Amino acid sequence: MATVTKKELIDRIADQHVLKRVLVKKVIQTFLDAIIDELAEGNRLEFRDFGVFESKIRAARLAQNPKTMAKVPVPAKRTVKFKVGRVMKLRLLEKSCTFDEATGLPLEASGAKASSSASDDGALRR
Repeated sequence: MATVTKKELIDRIADQHVLKRVLVKKVIQTFLDAIIDELAEGNRLEFRDFGVFESKIRAARLAQNPKTMAKVPVPAKRTVKFKVGRVMKLRLLEKSCTFDEATGLPLEASGAKASSSASDDGALRR
């Protein structure tokens, strides 16, 4: 599983739509800032088929330090909850991967990718 950075996404979008990277970066950063501002105000953000962002308050609780076994009060705090939308859920299901039973880590689906890319290449050559 690869990590994709904001910079890489900006580069992909700029290349895909033949736009200047500076413009794409400004739009994406403005979008992300707007999401943060709305969540900070306690608003719910709903992007149809993508998902819903909600600001929730996690209740105060009593935790335990595993090293000393001492009880530690954890104050209430605000956190963000994300609920996956319909299209994203379907896309994730179709791109699901298998997991190694021993480690619980995802296995590369190289066999499935190789066969689909081989058939795609054959279709392009004809």
